[in-house]
Parts: sequence; C-alpha cells; structure tokens
Amino acid sequence: MAAGETQLTTEVDGQTMKLTNLGKVLYPQTGFTKAEVIDYYHQIAPLLLPHLSDRPLTRKRWPDGTGAAYFFEKNAPRGTPKWVRTVTLPTPGSSTGRDEADFVVADDIPTVVWLANLAALELHVPQWRIGLSDDGKDPQADLIVFDLDPGPGATIVECCDVALALRELLSHYGLEGWPKTSGNKGMHLYVPIEPASSRSTSAFAKMLAEQLAEALPENVTANMTKALRPGKVFIDWSQNASAKTTLAPYSLRGSDEPRVSTPIDWDEVAAATDTRELTFLPHDVLARVEEYGDVLAGLYDDPRPLPS
Repeated sequence: MAAGETQLTTEVDGQTMKLTNLGKVLYPQTGFTKAEVIDYYHQIAPLLLPHLSDRPLTRKRWPDGTGAAYFFEKNAPRGTPKWVRTVTLPTPGSSTGRDEADFVVADDIPTVVWLANLAALELHVPQWRIGLSDDGKDPQADLIVFDLDPGPGATIVECCDVALALRELLSHYGLEGWPKTSGNKGMHLYVPIEPASSRSTSAFAKMLAEQLAEALPENVTANMTKALRPGKVFIDWSQNASAKTTLAPYSLRGSDEPRVSTPIDWDEVAAATDTRELTFLPHDVLARVEEYGDVLAGLYDDPRPLPS
C-alpha cells in the first residue's frame, strides 16, 4: 500500500463515506498507518461511545502524522456530513475570541470512523453531558476526574501508589474510583456521581487532592507549580472545571507510538512494578477486550451523591 495514495468508499452502519490517504503513516516511529487508526477506532467504538455520547468533543488532529504539527479543534470542520450531530455551546474565555462553537457530538460508530479519517487521534471530553443542566455557565457533571501526573523522577508506577491511596480516601466519602492509563506517563481516576455543578465537583476534587498531599507530602503535590513536582505525583484536580476536558477512555494518544488510554482494574494497579506493564497499543487493547470485556462497563451504573 503506497503512502498517501489509497482511498475507499464504504458504508459504516448505513452511512456512506469516503476514507482517504489510507496508506499514510501517522505514527512514523512504528509505521502505524491511517488505515490502522481507522480500523482500531471502528473496532473499539462500541466501548468508546458511552464515554463520548452527549459530550461536546474537542479533537486533537495530526493530519500529517505525529512527527508533524497538530492542532486542537472544537468547531465542526467545513464539510462535516449532515448526519454528524453538532450542538452550539458557549465557549467563554476561548483563545479564538469566539463566544460559542458548533461542537461535534459522537453518538454513533460512523461519526467515530469519520473522525478517525480526519486524523483526530485524540478525543477529549468534559466531565458533563449536554442536557443535564440548562445552565451553560456551570454545567452539571456526572464524573469527577483526577489526573495523576508524575513529575521528573516518578513514573506511572508511583501514580499507581497514589491511586491506591486516593481510592482509600474516596471510600471514606462513599465514592468509588475507576482507573485508566492516560496513554502518556500517568493515570486518570474517574469517580461517577449524581449530577452536580462543575464548581462543586472542582472544589471537592481540590479538597481531596490537598488532603492527600498533606498526608503524603514526600509523594504527592496538589500544587500546579512545576518546581514542586520532581519525584512526586501531581494530582491535577483542575480538569473538573466546566471548560476543561480529559482524554476519553480508549482514545489513542498522538505520541511516538500509538498508545491507548486504557482502562485497568485495581489488581493491575496494585501489582504494577514497571511502566511497560501499563503501556498498551491498539492490538493489546483489542486483545484485552476480547479476553476481559470492558473494564469500565459499570462506570455509570451506580453514581453516588457528591458529599456536601
């Protein structure tokens, strides 16, 4: 297959679309092509969609591969098919100066495939869903997320230690944590909740991060100052703000190799001793799903009230 020369018109769940440049290498270090990106997203879409559905989508696109420039995209691009769902939402503080954007909302498999064809390698969503609240300034979140980011000298193994401590702290509040790798160096921990304002969830996440930093000062920081991070895990609570987004479960990363943000269970977290144990490529993820099913299948089944 010659790079950049192959295209295909196909039907995906009743929608006809043209897939282009299928031979283009999007991950030059490994030779992973656009066709392979599309194939992965097509196969994983049934597990990915519950985490994208009803959430405004921010895409990070690498049209010329991860060795070249990328850009973030909130607005639906020119030529968006009519069958792709879009919703106009306010974008306060936008760097583009726009007061609103027409966001893509990925509710079906054809939309996921269409996004993959645009080289939208990373799919980022907020912790709230459209329609949970009419208040556009402070949407109602159904998730809390903790982004565990290892500083210099720390790795995802140290993040696992912090995740276990955070799990224990959450249990004191009657809450349950669901871990996944970030697909980069760290981890994300999701906490399903009954709908609550993003301001409230941000404040609660900050409080827990600071409690853990106080209890484990040699291992944890809740302060964004980078000078405080060497050898520690930074618990980033700020992604609970309504304008912030987090990489969706099962999304690829635009890295040197096609790593995937992969749900893991607590046994894997407790047993981790090496970073490669928690590094997953598309074929690893599809094999895990074949063997274990969806580790996040119950994430939204039993939301708990946000502690007052």
